[in-house]
Order: sequence, then C-alpha cells, then structure tokens
Amino acid sequence: MPSTCSIIPLILFLFVGVQLQGQTSLRGRLSNAQGQPVVAASIQVKQGRSGATTDSAGCFRLPLSTSGNVILKISSVGYRSKDTLVNTLDTALLEIVLEEAGVNLGEVVVVGAGTFEASDKAKGASLTPIDAVTVAGNGGDIANALRSLPGAQQIGETEGLLVRGGAGNEAKQFVDGALLPHPNFSAIPGIPQPARLNPFLFKGILFSTGGYSALYGQAMSSALVLETVDLPDQSSASVQLFPMMVGAGIQQLSRDHKSSYGVNARYGNSTGYNKLIDARPDFTHGPEYASGDANFRIKTGKAGMLKFYTNYGYNHTGINNPDADSAGWWNSYVLKGINSYSNLSWRSPVGTGWKIEAVLAYNYYKEDVYHQLLDAKKSPVVLPGDWAAKKNAVHHTRSDLAQARTVLSRTYRRRQALRVGAEYFYAKDGYRVDDTAQSLQDHLVALFAETDLYIIRNLAFKVGLRTESSTLLQQLNWAPRIGLAYRFKEGGQLNAAYGIFYQKPENRYLLQQEALTYTRSDHFILNYQYKFSNRLLRLEAYYKKYYDLITTTPGAKNEGDGYAKGVELFFRDKRTFKNVDYWVSYTYLDTKRQYLDYPARLQPAFATPHTVSLAVKRFFRQLNLSANGSFTWATGRPYYNLQKDATGTAYVFDQGTTNQYAALNLSFAYLFTMFKGWKNKDFSGIGFGMNNVFGRQQVFGYNYSFDGLTKLPVTQPALRTWYAGLFMSFGIDRRDDLINENL
Repeated sequence: MPSTCSIIPLILFLFVGVQLQGQTSLRGRLSNAQGQPVVAASIQVKQGRSGATTDSAGCFRLPLSTSGNVILKISSVGYRSKDTLVNTLDTALLEIVLEEAGVNLGEVVVVGAGTFEASDKAKGASLTPIDAVTVAGNGGDIANALRSLPGAQQIGETEGLLVRGGAGNEAKQFVDGALLPHPNFSAIPGIPQPARLNPFLFKGILFSTGGYSALYGQAMSSALVLETVDLPDQSSASVQLFPMMVGAGIQQLSRDHKSSYGVNARYGNSTGYNKLIDARPDFTHGPEYASGDANFRIKTGKAGMLKFYTNYGYNHTGINNPDADSAGWWNSYVLKGINSYSNLSWRSPVGTGWKIEAVLAYNYYKEDVYHQLLDAKKSPVVLPGDWAAKKNAVHHTRSDLAQARTVLSRTYRRRQALRVGAEYFYAKDGYRVDDTAQSLQDHLVALFAETDLYIIRNLAFKVGLRTESSTLLQQLNWAPRIGLAYRFKEGGQLNAAYGIFYQKPENRYLLQQEALTYTRSDHFILNYQYKFSNRLLRLEAYYKKYYDLITTTPGAKNEGDGYAKGVELFFRDKRTFKNVDYWVSYTYLDTKRQYLDYPARLQPAFATPHTVSLAVKRFFRQLNLSANGSFTWATGRPYYNLQKDATGTAYVFDQGTTNQYAALNLSFAYLFTMFKGWKNKDFSGIGFGMNNVFGRQQVFGYNYSFDGLTKLPVTQPALRTWYAGLFMSFGIDRRDDLINENL
C-alpha cells in the first residue's frame, strides 16, 4: 500500500486529565471485499476512550495510552461491525476488511418502507438510544426524540407519539416483543409526562411510522419496537444530582461474564422549581415522581439469553386551572398514580436451524383522579346540573394486563427466513366514578406468520399475515401485510409496503357500548433511501385509509372514517462538518376524519399540514464540551367548539387555527474526571439545558365553557424550561457513547 496512510492527520479523542506522554499509536487501512477504501469508518478501543476515523483513502492512525493486546471496535454505515484483537507493539500496517451489511436478505433488506431502524445493524440510519439523551429538548424520552423524525406531530400538551394523522392511542410501544401499555407517567391535562424507562436500557430501536411487521398488532398508526441490552460490558454505577431530580443505579457483571444484575432508583419533585419560575397552572403539589427498577440477565448456553426487568413508578400531581364557566373560580385536579411493569424474556436456538423467542409480561396500573370546583377563595363549590357535576367527581381506574408471546424463526439458504408465532393477552379493567362502578374483561389471542423471500440478487419480499380474536368484541380479524425492496446498483433502495391494521376501541367507549367492532386502517407506502459516506437521504409518500372509527354522538358506534396522506423527507449527515452530526426532516400531512363528536370529516385538532425539524450535535474535543440544539417549526393546528342543537345533532359552534409552533432547544454537557475509580473507567459531567429559548407563547388549543361563549388557551406551563445538574458514571465511560455513537 502506498504511503498515503502514513501522512493522515492524527485524530485524537482526548479529555481532561488524559496525558499524552508515553502514547503509542496504531496505523491501518480499512477496505471492503472489492479492495475499495471504507471512508469515515469509526475505529474505537473497546471499553476505552481512544478513537479515530478513516480518511478518503480508508486510512487511520489511532493514538493509544496503553500497551499490549486491545480490541478494536470497527463500524461504518453499510458494513457489518467488527471486533479485532491487535497488539499495540506490532508496528506493521493493519489491513482490515469489512463485510457489507445485510440484515435479513443479504444485499437487499425489506425494512425501509415506513420504518426507521436504529441499532448496531443500522448505525447512522436514524436515531440510537443515546440520542434520547443527547437530542436537545426531549427530556431523556425516546418517544420525544423520535418527534424529530418525519411523520411525527409536534404536540406540546401531551406525551407520546402522534403519527401521520393518528391519535396518540394509535401508536404503541413494545419491549422485547411485549406491549408496554403505559410508557409514560399518568397523563395530566395540558402537561406532558416523563417516560418511565431509562433509554440506556435499550440497544435497538425500530420506529415504524406505518406498514410495520405482522409480528405486532393493536396499533393503527405506529409501532415503536424496543430491544433491551443483553449483558453489560462490565460492572458500573451511576449518580444523577439535579435540583428537580436525584437518581442512582448499579449494574454488576459476574466474573465469568455469564450473568448480571442491576438496580436503579429515581425521585423527582418540581414544587420548588414551579414556584421559582411562577409556572402556570397553579401547582398545588409537585409534580412528584418516584420510580425504581431491577433486572437480571443470564446467558443460557452458547447463544441463549434469559432477561428479567421490572419497574415500579408512583406519581402525584395537583393543579388549579381557571374555570371557563365562572370568572375568578378554579378547577382543582389532583392525580395519584401507581404503575408496575415486569418483563421476562428468553431466546435460544432450538432444534436444527430454529430459534425461539418467548416473553411473559405483566402490568398493573392504578389511577385516582379528584375533580373539585373552587370559588375565588378556593373553597369547594357545588353547582346544580349534569354539566356542573363533572366538576366535582372522583375517578378510580384499576387495570391488569398479562401477556404471553412466542416466536419461532428460521433462516434458510440465501438468507430466506420464516417466522411464526402466537401471543395471548388477558386484560381486566375496573372503573368507578363516584359510586358507580363498571368493569371489562377480555381474552385476545393472536396468530401470525411472516416470511422473507429472496427473489433475485437485488429484489426481496416480506409477506406476513396476522389474525386476532377478542372475547370481548366476539370477533376475528385477518390482517395481511406485504413489503418489497429493490436495491439499485448505485446503492439506493426502493421500498414499498401495504398492510391492514386493527385496533380495539378504547375502554371508555366499550363501557358505553360493548357491541363495537375493531377500528381499522389500511396503509400504502412508497419509499426511497440512499446511504452514502455516513449520510442518509430518505424520501417517502403514503396514503392511509381509516374505517370503523368510533363516533360518540348520539352514542358510541363504529360509524367514523377518514384518511391521511402525505410526503416526508429525512436527511442525516455525519460527514460534511468535522465533529458535527445533524439531521433535517420535513413532513407534509393532509388528513381528515369523522370520529368522536365530529359532525363531519374535519382536520383533527392534533394535526398540522407542515412540520420542519432540525437537530444538530457538536462535540468540542479540546474543551470536553458537548453542545446540542434542535429547532422545530410547524403550521398552526385547528381547534373546534362543538355544540348540539335541540335534536341532539352536533355542529361546529366556533373554530379557528392556533398560532404557528416554533421552538429552539439547547443543551450542553461539560465532561470531566472527578476522581479515579472503577479501574479508571469513570467520568462526570455538568449538564445544562433550556427549552423554548426565545420564550415563544405556544397555543395548543382552547378549553371552552359549557355554552361555548368563553374559551381559555391551552399553553405550556412556562415560556421557558431549564435544567442544570451533575451526573457521574463509574465502570463504563459513556463519553464514547456521547461522541462516537453520533459522529
């Protein structure tokens, strides 16, 4: 090899307290099977701090502060990640060959249409779990981080994902295949709630904005599939100290590296913070959150893994909002919630060429809500009339959900694959409003099968079928799904998908009328994506048709319908600007639906036609400073006040459009070593962030009085929100996560 590799610049990943004296270095070149250089690949010392990237000739020079054997972790977009054992005393030029990536079907992969994948297999394609921490303004919530992707709406008054004209309940989250029914703390009107699960729990994300696999169901619009980590690389501990939240955790890896266990605890209370910023509404308690989780992982055989995870959460919030019907009076709202979620999963080879994945999960949910009307002196008031009775009511909710799921899969010659499985859901829900109690019970069984068909070198199909039967609805559905992918010679890939998706009506409507059927949506998706030099370009168009949506006037029925159609753009670039990672997305959405009390097809109050998002991340190596910013702009959302005439027919009494949404969020982290410990694998950081930096007043809709003559805007609790605090990690130096996973 010519001397081009000997003249490349030295790329250092240095931090405060790391000395240069006595360093050695490794030189090498990365190429593919055809001998072509692999450009902008990442080379890291596994469980270490040193790292480098390859230049235009595929060459690298890696500085090292240790001698002896080290493991290099090598990765690049479009190639399989590779671990290589090298000796630092060997001065010869390293020649390393990377294999081109292929997840299921070799050179062409049926994933793209409607789906963003983020894992070791798809690095650079979209977002990784670490992005949930580093994307400015998301609060460590993976779902919030995914709002920066095309298809997701910017909703500031509630948590969760609203995707392509779908309501919040139409997007579901899954952990190791099992449904996560309550991913966020109990909902508070007008105030988004934080996520229950730590993003560092996950190693893989599959975010489908439509057309997702037949292995999952009960989500009409979107599926967020999360895969938990296996064994940790080594034992570790962490501490977080923020004015509004404190937390600590530990992960212990066994000496034989075949098992591990961990526990974490977190407590937050925003009472003092809300008084400091004079938050709206008037908070009478908290918000207060407490959570704890535990896990163990055991390696079973050469390729098997048994994992258990359990999480407990408690929240308590009290607020007073102005009453729209009585000037100077207040609506008191107090919520106390408890949630417990447990997940036991196992995977292992079975028989000849087969693999089994099984999971058991259980979720207990309890929520108590107290409504009370207060006068100007904040003394309780009771007014006559049914409309006023709702202002003084107590709601109790109890929910049990148990799941069992098994998937058998096998890969055949030429990487063709077959997956078959079944799952069972047992749901028991109880509701009590004052002295009136109701309950629901359901047994839902699902069977599914899916196959990957490799037709020719650059063409593949994914064909699936799912069927579900509910004892509560006393109905059976059939949901075929198909996807295809064609890869062009220059590397671009064309993807298409079609599927039918069913979902049970929400319990609040089944309590009114059990003789309801599944709601349904049909998805048609066409997608083109192209990966080149650590960049990704993605264009997508879709059409979605809704059937049998729930209408509530005069009673609960399946008489609604609607549509959603649009185009989306996503571009991510980790290459053009040194040490900078950014992506931009654009969403155009045209959607209307007749559902709930809508008298005709209307644009839903949560949907807006145009949304643009920009996320930028920059690490200043010499300063050990990570700077992140995000900006989102969206056109205004519609709002309606619906009234009923003398015959009980609904009509639009008042309507309009909110102001445009625009928010700039910034976050910073200064990284340093506070003291040596845990085999010199520790680091600390000071974090600071501010959301809605320009203090723009966002209006998300309006609350109306009973007669519709008075309306009060729904806005964010404060014009700006901020945080500052200290975080520490022992045992695993996550600085490489914050840098190399993103650059």
